[in-house]
Amino acid sequence: MSDANTPSRIAFVGGYEPRQCGIATFTHDLCEAVSAAAPSARCFAGAVTDRLEGYKYPPRVHFEIQEKDLDSYRRAADYLNFNNVEVLCVQHEFGIYGGSAGSHLLALLKEVRMPVVTTLHTVLQDPNPTQREVMEELVQRSDRLVVMARKGAEILRETYAVPEAKIDVIAHGIPDIPFKASRFYKAQFGVEGRMVLLTFGLLGPGKGIEYVIEALPEIVRAHPNVVYLVLGATHPQLVAREGERYRLSLERLAEARGVNEHLIFFNRFVSLEDLTEFIGATDIYLTPYLNEAQITSGTLAYVFGAGKPVVSTPYWHAQELLAEGRGILVPFRDPGAIAKGVCEFLDHPERMAKTRQETYLLGREMIWPAVAHRYLESFRQARKDRKITPRMAFAGWTLASRPYDLPPLRLDHIVRMSDGTGIFQHAIFTVPNFHEGYCTDDNARAFILCNLLDELGSNPHQEHLDRLATSYLAFLAAAFNRSTGCFRNFMSHGRQWLEEAGSQESHGRALWALGTGALRSRDEGRRKLSTLLFERGLPVVESFTSPRAWAFTLMGIHYYLRAFPNSDWAKDARKSLTSKLVALWENFATDDWPWFEPSATYDNARLCQSLILSGKSMPHPEALEIGLKSLRWLASIQRTQAGHFRPIGSNGFYAKDGARADFDQQPVEALSMVSACLEAFRTTQDATWSKETRRAFEWFLGRNDLGLALYDSGTGGCSDGLHCDRVNENQGAESSLAFHLSLAEMNAAAHVITKPLSLPS
Repeated sequence: MSDANTPSRIAFVGGYEPRQCGIATFTHDLCEAVSAAAPSARCFAGAVTDRLEGYKYPPRVHFEIQEKDLDSYRRAADYLNFNNVEVLCVQHEFGIYGGSAGSHLLALLKEVRMPVVTTLHTVLQDPNPTQREVMEELVQRSDRLVVMARKGAEILRETYAVPEAKIDVIAHGIPDIPFKASRFYKAQFGVEGRMVLLTFGLLGPGKGIEYVIEALPEIVRAHPNVVYLVLGATHPQLVAREGERYRLSLERLAEARGVNEHLIFFNRFVSLEDLTEFIGATDIYLTPYLNEAQITSGTLAYVFGAGKPVVSTPYWHAQELLAEGRGILVPFRDPGAIAKGVCEFLDHPERMAKTRQETYLLGREMIWPAVAHRYLESFRQARKDRKITPRMAFAGWTLASRPYDLPPLRLDHIVRMSDGTGIFQHAIFTVPNFHEGYCTDDNARAFILCNLLDELGSNPHQEHLDRLATSYLAFLAAAFNRSTGCFRNFMSHGRQWLEEAGSQESHGRALWALGTGALRSRDEGRRKLSTLLFERGLPVVESFTSPRAWAFTLMGIHYYLRAFPNSDWAKDARKSLTSKLVALWENFATDDWPWFEPSATYDNARLCQSLILSGKSMPHPEALEIGLKSLRWLASIQRTQAGHFRPIGSNGFYAKDGARADFDQQPVEALSMVSACLEAFRTTQDATWSKETRRAFEWFLGRNDLGLALYDSGTGGCSDGLHCDRVNENQGAESSLAFHLSLAEMNAAAHVITKPLSLPS
């Protein structure tokens, strides 16, 4: 059925076949089903691609989005706008889009002008701060939200305050599989005469297959003709990370339990046609998943709709679909219960038959033609709602409303400045200066950069990233002096330490880097070593007197506690250091000098940022207010009448009642303002901080006192400072890392930092 609101041009964005993942299959099937249900509509797709060489996509795919390339999301928005798409249907899963928590997708959603209907394949009840931030904006940018279970709608209402009227509950689509006895399919697989248990999908530890293997001996004793078929390739990301370790562990477990003759692994990604045959041959389907917070399972939907009895752990989708006796739910990680559930069906064929008939009839509401009509209803409603609250048309695409592009990431100079020991401190022009050796400060900064880029997934130098991160962390490990509990700082080119202990600031910066690694490193070995070194290096900080060392350590504690939220000793350290900074403020701050010390020197904004982070997280309202108040003052004294950023110069700094040094201006000051203002924006949602962030970043690009760029796009390096008459042409580690850390943070926050500055301000 159609009406005037039925769109004539519908675009779908998500993964797409032949990419091997569940979202790709879903996007393909939904696009084809809607096209069949609305033959007068033009349906096409934009495929999110996870590899540079792409895939051989079918004609239905009109454009590609490189997962890690932020600009490709904006180009996709332009394509959709200029092709007059009337509804955009987005498939959302945090892991398939680039940026922190998939934030790159928001760059597309901010630019498109048509109604957006977003299908949420995951709805997190307890998101981390970044996931919540992305999810809340995704909700705002979507006209309608589709979930596949009532539990998803409940979470949207309770966790994200989404109005019920904006939510559509539409079942996961399934193929229309004929209702036939399993014996008609078994011969082709060589399992005729046997009872077939099946689990299928991309293989990984969360599937819980080991618990079924543990249950098999008991099942086989009662039913010797049982065979357990595990169908599906290992998840490609898992293969890239650790090979086939999980599958091999399952094979060894089967051998140890004596059930090799009752277990079949079919290690490949199967087509829909083949999958239909495998499901047809199945007698009982098993989903022993380990995580309750799974809102959608396409595999469960497929077999349920095909009329197959299911034994499952009680994750959310299974609880809902198998309620009222439509299947058997068993506790998590309980082989005995799995065996009992399987035998309950095998011992009572009449129950199996009844379950088959009931689930098959219910499944008719889930086949793709029925689901496609539900989506069309959602699309019509989205268009109707949009007419009431329209978005800006083409006239709204002015420079003031659209972001301009950030520089592309280019790590050539960082790679050039690094060797197997770490990153060199200084450069003579663009050439590493071996004579000055290495320092912990810069290797800490470099390790933070590697972890941030790894989390963003937007590094064209990926082949170097693991090597660099390992070298930088190895340097930090070598810098730690176990006898003193302190980090050394300076090392000669000959790998000789030049002191027994470094400065308090270098120690704090090392802890900051290690806390970041404990949270953000995707490599398990680096994550564990970061955690170990952080825990060994934290106790001595209690005796420190440097406010910046306190601030840097608080940054590390913040990330460490995100990884280990129940660590009481880290919470105690955070409380103590926060109190010290608050006391410092109370001792020195006045109405005309709202600052922590009698002078403002270097890395000033980190004092503010550490209190904003800690004040928000603890919570500590006084610390948060001090952090914001001091940052407002710092921003005001580092902004010229012309409206550009002017950091406090290192040639004299700025003492209370004294003259402010305007030069030499250091890149690390721009970085600290970018970071602190971003945190202030995340905390307050005050657009002023968005402007201040952009203002500080643009200092690198030439919006400064001399109108000269410090960032060298040809080398990927950054000049060491801005003098009163020139830039310092040396491109040392601190300066180059300051730029790249700023760029990485800007890219991570691209969904909130959108508008270029209108200077002066």
